[in-house]
Amino acid sequence: MNEKLKIGYLVPQFPGQTHIFFWRELQELEKQSVDVQVISTRLPPAGLISHQWSKDAIARTLYLGRPRLGDFLAGLLRLPYGEMLAAVRADGKEMVKDILICAGAARHLLRETRARGITHVHAHSCGRAALICALANRMGGLSYSITLHGPLLDYGVGQPFKWRHASYATIITHKLFTEMQAALGPDLPKRVFVQPMGVDTERFCPTQPYQPPTPNEPLRLFSCGRLNRVKGHQDLMQAVALLIEKGLNVQLEIAGEDDTGGHGYHQTLAARIAELGLLDHVRLLGAIDADTVRDKLRSAHIFALASWAEPLGVAYMEAMACGIPTIGTDAGGVPELIENNVNGVLVPPQNPQELADKISEIATNPDFAQSLSRNGRNRIVEHFRSTLGAELLARESRL
Repeated sequence: MNEKLKIGYLVPQFPGQTHIFFWRELQELEKQSVDVQVISTRLPPAGLISHQWSKDAIARTLYLGRPRLGDFLAGLLRLPYGEMLAAVRADGKEMVKDILICAGAARHLLRETRARGITHVHAHSCGRAALICALANRMGGLSYSITLHGPLLDYGVGQPFKWRHASYATIITHKLFTEMQAALGPDLPKRVFVQPMGVDTERFCPTQPYQPPTPNEPLRLFSCGRLNRVKGHQDLMQAVALLIEKGLNVQLEIAGEDDTGGHGYHQTLAARIAELGLLDHVRLLGAIDADTVRDKLRSAHIFALASWAEPLGVAYMEAMACGIPTIGTDAGGVPELIENNVNGVLVPPQNPQELADKISEIATNPDFAQSLSRNGRNRIVEHFRSTLGAELLARESRL
């Protein structure tokens, strides 16, 4: 009988507002008889801890935190200085900074995995979390793998070193995979898989058939994403203003928070709502838990997220899984998820007028809306279930 697989599951600043995917995936891993130890670098800001399951997640997570002096010194002694020198020559002082930040955490991780009998660690990031794993590998042979969730430039320096020693890697879109082949070439591990994130299609599902809006009721729009300029919430608000000018009664709710817990871009968007005269039409909900997101989706007529660049988009998947007509932008990996006018609608980024036109088209064409609802749900069930990623991690981590 095979010994039960015990893996570490490393997510930076867990549990954050966008981490419902990771919580789902680790639960799916446990359903497959994998013993999962959740690991994180540190807690996120308090304003971003919003899920009903956050308390349970924190209780079961090993936080590497600030390393002990002994771990820091032991980590420095065991660094692979030949490889480090090559990485520093390539990336300069930023690489030195990251090594100094991560060396102690890597030693801590190595010590904890040995003590807990963890045979493999999967890092759901190509930032410092991946560097911690790579350093632990070079210090003491830790087996690890990594996932790329977005453009490589978002994840800092030292990428060849991070990837070179991974047992395997997953990349969420074919577009990113092609870019990685060009960027890293021989430094990619031999086993690389294109595996999108996924959603729990049994939990994110319709409770009743989709009902298109009627002419006599407000058009309910919902959006969900971090409050950040590149998420395009300001473009969606401008689109709402255009629709109101045409006489439509639109109500938009935006779930999500900025990275400071409400003291940053949240304030910019709140001011913009006032400038556009939308105080009676747009609400910023802040960070809300996954069940509330699901309930908001089920009561919406249309979901829209106007990101300027989106690697793929779990928020789109959740909306489509709930059978809500979904509008995304033709940017990044979103076209690998949404086929325009078939299972969703794509618009150019930073184009409020086009976005407003598409919202109006869905709202005034019930047959089109019903088709998007039906096809969107089918698309997620067939290709973007959360079980698929867990099955891959369980299989490949045993090799």
